[in-house]
Amino acid sequence: MSNGIYLGGGGGAQNEAQALLLKQANRHGIIAGATGTGKTVTLQIMAEGFSKQGVPVFCADVKGDLSGIAKSGSETFKLHEAFASRAAKIGFEDYTYHDVPAVFWDVFGEKGHAVRSTIAEMGPTLLARLMNLSETQEGVLTVAFEYADDENLLLLDLKDLQKLLIHLGDKEVRNEVSLRYGNVASASLSAIQRRLLQLEREGAEQFFGEPALDLGHLMRTADDGRGIVNVLDATRLINSPKLYSTFLLWLLSELFEQLPEIGDPDKPKLVFFFDEAHLLFKDAPKALIEKIEQVVRLIRSKGVGIYFVTQNPRDLPDSVLAQLGNRIQHALRAYTPTERKGVRAAAESFRPNPAFDTGEVITQLGTGEALVSTLDAKSTPGIVQRTLIRPPSSQLGPISADERAGIMSASPVARQYDKPADRESAYEILLAKEQAAAEEAERLAEQEEEAKREIEKKKTRRRSSGRQSVGEAAVKTATRTIARDVARYVLRGILGSMKRR
Repeated sequence: MSNGIYLGGGGGAQNEAQALLLKQANRHGIIAGATGTGKTVTLQIMAEGFSKQGVPVFCADVKGDLSGIAKSGSETFKLHEAFASRAAKIGFEDYTYHDVPAVFWDVFGEKGHAVRSTIAEMGPTLLARLMNLSETQEGVLTVAFEYADDENLLLLDLKDLQKLLIHLGDKEVRNEVSLRYGNVASASLSAIQRRLLQLEREGAEQFFGEPALDLGHLMRTADDGRGIVNVLDATRLINSPKLYSTFLLWLLSELFEQLPEIGDPDKPKLVFFFDEAHLLFKDAPKALIEKIEQVVRLIRSKGVGIYFVTQNPRDLPDSVLAQLGNRIQHALRAYTPTERKGVRAAAESFRPNPAFDTGEVITQLGTGEALVSTLDAKSTPGIVQRTLIRPPSSQLGPISADERAGIMSASPVARQYDKPADRESAYEILLAKEQAAAEEAERLAEQEEEAKREIEKKKTRRRSSGRQSVGEAAVKTATRTIARDVARYVLRGILGSMKRR
């Protein structure tokens, strides 16, 4: 299809093809369904379709399966016959195997090029969410960022922020900052430092630093015009769900801030798949959910389409669900009252099809089968259709470590992100100030000691010069007085005896 992404067909007598129009792809969407129902394969075939149309893609690979998109499928694959049969059943006549141009990324730099952001780019709001800070602690963190800006202290990595907090812990500095920006309690500083230590243990130290990710590197096309699929390996990252969700939210926010307004383009500039999307909203404060809603609502006019991948649509707030025009619903289970309520809610989100009961069909769908409703040319939701999802053209399942290494070495960003940089920033500046202050204190101490030594020397010289001390002068004075009195007494006696004669 020249103007859309082919998703699959009904496989019945009418065999209606289901497609996602490129012009409506920036209206966002959702891929939902229980574990094992085929969500990852649907994501894979959509990424293939966007790439073929020259649209770059970013997707998180939570299970490690998506790496196979970089390698062509094969007729020797054990599911080849099932794939060929399905392609024939849905009328997918030009079904062939091929690879997709891909770049691998990894926050930890192990299974892809290192992805980094600076502390300053992340900002106090997202950092506060990442560290699960209270409102008061977030306020102190915001003050720390303001102080750093005013003092020209670059915050690039964790040690920069740690050093800044230690600096603010100094009583004189804290008092001055409190007068300028508001109260900074030492207890809040200590709490933030403890959370930073926890982040460091979870591996966040590798994420913060330079060179920071250039968003332009996520929006490239290959030499043959196909869009590059950027695969973020999240098999380890998902073990730190707060870091995972905060990183992807940061990425969305940066795209929103940096990209210009372009209205409704003929095709997206980038399509963003957010797997395990429920983590984005779990325990999120109201203010943050409002921020996410704003980004989702407005980023489409910048040419970015966002597709949330989750188990149940109810994992997302209603305010966000309302922004998702394209919907693919795989099977849901309904064993408990809560699950049955979720099935009803999912069914009611579709435009009804008079041919079947949507709520009933959701629980009957097989693996690789889904209910599909996409926007038409007038942005009207299509009637929901029961659809067999087309088979992938790239490899189903992960590639080997050697194959991944070979793709990484030939990557257009090879060696640009693999080696960290550490230029002068807050840590080095504050450390230099501390060293200068310590040297000045040592110099003053030496001057004071030298002054004491000079005083002692003067005292010694006075004693060695023969000058009598105060005690000695008092004794000599008393001696002279006594001698005069004795002499006067003796003289008076002599003179008196002479006069009597």
